[in-house]
Amino acid sequence: MSLKPAVRLSRRISEIGREAWDACAGNPAYAGNPFVSYDFLHALEEANCAVEQTGWGPQHLSVEDEAGRVAAVMPLYLKSHSQGEYVFDHAWADAYERAGGKYYPKLLSAAPFTPATGPRLLVRPDVDAEEGRALLLGGALTVCERYEVSSLHVNFPTEAEWRWMGGQGLALREGQQYHWENRGYADFDAFLGALSSGRRKTIRRERRDAQGQVEIHCLTGAAITEAHWDAFFAFYMDTGSRKWGRPYLTRMFFSLLGEGMADRVLLVMARRQGRWIAGALNLIGDDCLYGRNWGCVEDVPFLHFELCYYQAIEWAIDHGLPRVEAGAQGQHKIARGYLPKPVYSAHYIADPALRAPVERFLRQEREGVEQEMEWLAEEYSPFRNED
Repeated sequence: MSLKPAVRLSRRISEIGREAWDACAGNPAYAGNPFVSYDFLHALEEANCAVEQTGWGPQHLSVEDEAGRVAAVMPLYLKSHSQGEYVFDHAWADAYERAGGKYYPKLLSAAPFTPATGPRLLVRPDVDAEEGRALLLGGALTVCERYEVSSLHVNFPTEAEWRWMGGQGLALREGQQYHWENRGYADFDAFLGALSSGRRKTIRRERRDAQGQVEIHCLTGAAITEAHWDAFFAFYMDTGSRKWGRPYLTRMFFSLLGEGMADRVLLVMARRQGRWIAGALNLIGDDCLYGRNWGCVEDVPFLHFELCYYQAIEWAIDHGLPRVEAGAQGQHKIARGYLPKPVYSAHYIADPALRAPVERFLRQEREGVEQEMEWLAEEYSPFRNED
């Protein structure tokens, strides 16, 4: 299927449309990643989360085939800050602006507020992937030039995309997260059996202490009501206000998520004495359970571990998912079975005066990240066969 060489820019994902977008995002090669689906990205725009007023101006790219059908798309945003990205370039911005440059605005391809690996160059399955990727990346670089912005950043792409973009001249960055992998466990006890005796005892004690204080409900699909979202939003706001001052997501977003993607949501909620007191939000992919947000209005020992980590592992085992990604940061996850794994980003810096030192830094950083992941896995792995 031949493609038109022109790339179209859309200021709202609705200009491209659900059917056209999901024809690309639904490529079987992407394993049902929920964060690049039309419904997720559209909800962020409709709920005024990822819009110009919040510093996330949509600039989504699309390419058509010769029949005029959308053949490839790229989520893209014009950013006036670096918040909500989880790949930190604040030092680059500070250095460039101290030298007299203007770092913002910049272009970012990512799932907003979501540190989860997924495709960024979305090509319809019957279209040549190389050609579609090349047109999308070329279009993004053209937008970068025409807007005269400092840079283009592609956060949390797949490893294949990352390596391909490196071959196109983008600077490559590597970070780390903590992921749990399903090694064919029959149930949670089988997972515990793979751990050292000390870790087994600790996890059993943590689960016993947490579960003894609350009722836990795993909700998905039609079981999730607006009352659940009301309670969860209170948890989310409490956590956000303590961590960074201004949470990114609005109450409307959660309603839209429930309306459009309820079957891809797992909401793990805890209730005590008839009152919802804590919850963890997960999104369900075809090959992964993605932990996203957590919050509480009452403190219960080990409840965070229970709702965010142990319930996620148990649900993944029960539903045959091979992986749980529990979000950004947190070395405490290692002791609970989540081992260090690489995550990626790719960067184009327009000004050679900034590009050269950034590329040098990234080469050194990659070496350090890889060494740290290896050391953490060797020194702190809870698994018996790796002790």
